Amino acid sequence: MNAPLALGHSVRAADLADAATRRRIEGFVAEKAGSLFHRPAWLMAVEAGTGQRAAGLVCERLGVITGWLPLTEVRSALFGKALVSSGFGVGGGIIAESEAAARALASAAEARARADGFATIELRGGPIPQGWEAWSDRHCGFARPLAPSDEAELAAIPRKARAEVRKGLAMGHRITIGRGAGDLAAHYACYSASVRNLGTPVFPRRLFAAMLDAFAEESDILTVWAGERPLASVLSFYHAGAVMPFWGGGVFAARVARANEVMYYALMGHARSRGMARFDFGRSKTGSGPYHFKKNWGFAPEPLTYAAWSAAGAPARRADPTDAAYSRKIALWKKLPLPIANTLGPWIARGLA
Repeated sequence: MNAPLALGHSVRAADLADAATRRRIEGFVAEKAGSLFHRPAWLMAVEAGTGQRAAGLVCERLGVITGWLPLTEVRSALFGKALVSSGFGVGGGIIAESEAAARALASAAEARARADGFATIELRGGPIPQGWEAWSDRHCGFARPLAPSDEAELAAIPRKARAEVRKGLAMGHRITIGRGAGDLAAHYACYSASVRNLGTPVFPRRLFAAMLDAFAEESDILTVWAGERPLASVLSFYHAGAVMPFWGGGVFAARVARANEVMYYALMGHARSRGMARFDFGRSKTGSGPYHFKKNWGFAPEPLTYAAWSAAGAPARRADPTDAAYSRKIALWKKLPLPIANTLGPWIARGLA
């Protein structure tokens, strides 16, 4: 696809297999202060880790990039086909130098979806194309500046949550930070148990490995241990001055041990040592347990605006595993033995991009 537009603009499918193209897009994303999820490296890691194809649309004028729409081509037997910007991320959407470039990208995406049989396009952030459905009441983001010291950070946490952190610190848990095979194994043990206990399928382990490979200087895993047993672990990214604890969780024993509280507090100090200025606590479903956990830590919820386009006659894609419509399945999933959940989960979860 190479659609000519007014004023010399054109939109084409990005060749992400070409290193030079990836570098040009990475430069544009950095120039426009785009998110981690706009970066081609994110899309390529999603493809490597889940098999969902990396794609995207580039708008150009006189050979200069004027807009970018990252896309993951999601194909799922359970959840259908969709173009998602950006797959397995909480942000994404169109970034463009002008309204005209943004409109051109949206129009080209619609044409791409119709031609290739994708019933839905999902945008996580960015300008909302005319005629698309938009909502801001389903998810919130949480972020705030990091305090200048460990003592100030602890003081910044509201009293009740601070007391839980202190209890955890008094237990003397061992903390490790790394990117090796042992770190990945500990993380997957904690994360897979956590999401099973929440009733949702776990993502493929190779997705986490692919992300560590793709962001070799901008990611790591922090784990809280009781002896030789991992209690809680989080895979974080470092982007544009912010630490992003993205995939984190703990085993059942983590609650009594206050391991999750210790984990996030330790990550704040580690991020500060890496020169980060903000703590981006990520997205949570409005009104959920994680939503209230983050509020209790003193983070103010900021509604996230998402949008979707659906082909004529196509039902809305329902791919949120915590949706009330899946309540019975969630209850059953919580009862699965962990080895079974970890075998079945990745096949299901790869369609939840």
